[in-house]
Amino acid sequence: MKTRSEPLSPTAGEGACGRSPRADEGIATQRPSPTGRDRDRSPLRNAGEGFAARKLLRYLMTSGTVALAMVTGAAQAEESAALYQAYWAGLPAGELRLTLRDDPAAYRGEIVIRTEGLARLLTRFRGSAVGEGRLAAQHLPAPIRYDAAYDLRKRRDRRLSMEFAQRVGGLVADRGAADTSKKPPLAEPFRTNVLDPLSALAAIRHELRQGNRGAFTIPVYDGTRRFDMSVRVSPKPAGDAALHLALTLAPIAGFKGETSEDGDPDTAPRPVALTISDDRRLMPLSMSVSLGYLPLVVELGRWCDAAAPCPW
Repeated sequence: MKTRSEPLSPTAGEGACGRSPRADEGIATQRPSPTGRDRDRSPLRNAGEGFAARKLLRYLMTSGTVALAMVTGAAQAEESAALYQAYWAGLPAGELRLTLRDDPAAYRGEIVIRTEGLARLLTRFRGSAVGEGRLAAQHLPAPIRYDAAYDLRKRRDRRLSMEFAQRVGGLVADRGAADTSKKPPLAEPFRTNVLDPLSALAAIRHELRQGNRGAFTIPVYDGTRRFDMSVRVSPKPAGDAALHLALTLAPIAGFKGETSEDGDPDTAPRPVALTISDDRRLMPLSMSVSLGYLPLVVELGRWCDAAAPCPW
């Protein structure tokens, strides 16, 4: 894992798990109807008290958040906002609003998520997250704080709060006073020199802004779990107007339920497919990830501005 004093360095073409995702692990493949043991692990069967919704929250706020990066390359402060539509197994699952502010040496991101359709009926879920920190050339972003809040049908006013403190070993993510988590945090080494999900988004934007079209790895801690996010920019065919990024979320710690309140998550590396436009702003076009054996797809709906502001 890179320390904060070191720049991100290119990796081999494979993900942090030591291998590239196989073609038969594609996001949009259709899984046969579950039987036997698989039926017991069906996402709708596990939905009960919000299990599937909490998984949806986690991946929208981690892989989904990273996928919605908008790189402007501007030297002055600039704020952008957009609405995105999420589909789970082809059905509407929710809307996301992303707002990003860029300064020459700082960043701030905010994401708001609300469910719709079957996901809303089962969970009554809504959530938001805010993160901010500092930027420096050739270094990882230095997060300052990260706060997330969410509601579920039977879990109201839940808060995840992190504050980053400088210590001898580096920048450490500590729980803030507003945090409502009941399980103990991971050991300090797993929380040192790591990025929260919105700072991971900033790291990807920072690398792309500086012209990195190879591969790099980002250490991420979401408040309960530590994983490496491997990012690889695929070779671009001639005439293609988009960049295709392959992300792999490789588990490091916290994936056996010892610090989690939402069941026993899958410990296998998880591939994420991201497509963004190859222009000055590198606008996201689509993101897909497998969730509960079914595809979760997030697509750009529209940009928000003074003439057409976000409705919520």
